[in-house]
Amino acid sequence: MSSIASSSILDRVLVLEMVRVTENAAIACSKLIGRGDEKAADAAAVEAMRDALNQLDFDGTVVIGEGERDEAPMLFIGEKVGRGHLETGVGTGPRIDIALDPLEGTTITAKAGPNALAVLAIAEEGGLLNAPDTYMDKIAVGPGYPAGVIDLRKSATENVRSVAAAKGVEPHELMVCVLDRPRHEALIAELRGLGCGIMLIPDGDVAGVIATTNPDTGIDLYIGSGGAPEGVLAAAALRCVGGQMQGKLVFRNEDEKGRARRWGIKDLDRVYNLEDLASGDVIFAATGVTDGSLLKGVKRRRDGVITTQSVVMRASSGTIRWVDGEHRAHRHA
Repeated sequence: MSSIASSSILDRVLVLEMVRVTENAAIACSKLIGRGDEKAADAAAVEAMRDALNQLDFDGTVVIGEGERDEAPMLFIGEKVGRGHLETGVGTGPRIDIALDPLEGTTITAKAGPNALAVLAIAEEGGLLNAPDTYMDKIAVGPGYPAGVIDLRKSATENVRSVAAAKGVEPHELMVCVLDRPRHEALIAELRGLGCGIMLIPDGDVAGVIATTNPDTGIDLYIGSGGAPEGVLAAAALRCVGGQMQGKLVFRNEDEKGRARRWGIKDLDRVYNLEDLASGDVIFAATGVTDGSLLKGVKRRRDGVITTQSVVMRASSGTIRWVDGEHRAHRHA
């Protein structure tokens, strides 16, 4: 399908509609910030996002969602959403693929930590990698670097030196974002040996990858393993704003390998580039649940107004819109 054709498909889906979807999810789960109940917070976001998607006139298929059908009651991989499916069971409007994480950072939300988001990406049919719910090794940088500046096949040391040389600085002048996990102990030690600054984040690697695109964060590079679905969502954002990313699926057992094959993954050792993860025209939207480096979180004012902050991006136009919303609390009771 040509880029012109793919653009026309998403032209029918208003960019702001995607913001409304992530706003609904963020507001719904924000009631549970700091309450210590990860499952309840996630369930609230999932239900609200699904309801919002089913109000839209498109024929949508969830390709990155809450898991397989036997693991998730709604927004499972393969679920059809959109007004036509809700009313008649038959899709109407443009056919699109949807990657979503109604609450990226369930633990963060339960503990009232930073950088929890409600996240959504849409693309033309076939435009998003149908990644299984496994881990993915990832590396990402923001825009402005020559092609090939990062390579997942190389060591962290080689990649840091490559990015530093392209930036015109020494390796110890870079800041690298890494998920704070025991599995990253060797990676962290290697980076410390180079003298790099390391920003350790407790969760939320979608926000971590996107942070490489914003000079204000001070983050130059993202390295490490996290969820494969989150990798596709992060790639969708980078497709819109620029940058480079690579990912490689990581399988812990034969069951995960079998799951990948069921979703059409043939080469289990493949290193995916940015456009392998998200191609064609892409729309990415996110709303802050808790305050973070990318977005402010949901706030409830004494006058009955709920405030939100969102970002929505589009690959075909390169447009980035920051959306501050005010919502009447009684509509979200």
